[in-house]
Amino acid sequence: MAQRVRIADLAEELGLSTATVSNVIHGKTKKISDETVKRVQALLEERQYIPSMAGLLLARNDSRIIGVVVNNHEKYEGRALEDAFVSASLNALLFALEKAGYFMMIKVTREWSEVERFASMWNMDGMVLLGFCDSDYEKLRERMHIPFVVYDGFFETDRSICNLTIDNFDGGRQVGVYLREMGHRRAVLISDNGVCMDAERMAGFRAGFFDGEADYLEVPMNREGRYSFYRENIGRIQACTAAFAVSDVYAAEFMHFLMERGISVPEEMSVVGFDDNALCESCFPRLTTVGQDAGERARMAVRALKELRAGNAVPKAEALPVNLIIRDSVARHKR
Repeated sequence: MAQRVRIADLAEELGLSTATVSNVIHGKTKKISDETVKRVQALLEERQYIPSMAGLLLARNDSRIIGVVVNNHEKYEGRALEDAFVSASLNALLFALEKAGYFMMIKVTREWSEVERFASMWNMDGMVLLGFCDSDYEKLRERMHIPFVVYDGFFETDRSICNLTIDNFDGGRQVGVYLREMGHRRAVLISDNGVCMDAERMAGFRAGFFDGEADYLEVPMNREGRYSFYRENIGRIQACTAAFAVSDVYAAEFMHFLMERGISVPEEMSVVGFDDNALCESCFPRLTTVGQDAGERARMAVRALKELRAGNAVPKAEALPVNLIIRDSVARHKR
């Protein structure tokens, strides 16, 4: 195995300081003579010296690194990156950032101190935060001093923080209107909390389902607990003819529970989800849901980060429209 070439060895051979050799490697040659630059470059080539990518990036004023931090919420049960919404968001961000010439680095954590440490370690150009609903973004902004954008945040708006969200209320409203038009008058709402975006989705549903009854099931955040909860509340569930789950994951899981109990979907129970993740097409029946454009939100994030880095103001909040995608999991209710 070839011996690793060190900057100190190169500097000693050339009779130069390690700082001079390091500056040539990292392209900082304004104060170095052309002759010295050529000498260093010639020896680098002769010794086949390959600088680390991390070193090159950290030495630049603009690292071209965008950090993406995902909240390791307990509902993910240690599998945050496997969640359909998270994975779709990361996939869209990866392509949008690469197209703009950036590198993406991912961190999964629940600790705000880890977010700050992650940013400072890599001299990042900006960050995207996913899944932090009601945290103190203002304090984070004051401590980090780099631009960042937030997906689905809930906080008082500030010109230095751009909140990229979707029209959660209208998505829920569209579901309520659709189920009402399909003859349903009793529905169950499924969520693991009654705040933030879930609250908006359910409020929208009630507005669209205005003359119907909506029962709310606040389910546990772990899969085993949810199945037990459904079994314990089967009477409340069967008193309804339709269900609206605030995520596709919960909707697909709920359909599976129903079919295990011999309750047919959509003949006996219609089910609607939210997000339009890839699993909607693989479910049987295919899941009716509310679609959001992950690609457009990613492009919005990149544009906002560029503007913030340039010192320009950006909209305090941008909400993407959503649309109902009708598939096979809803049937007309016959009274």
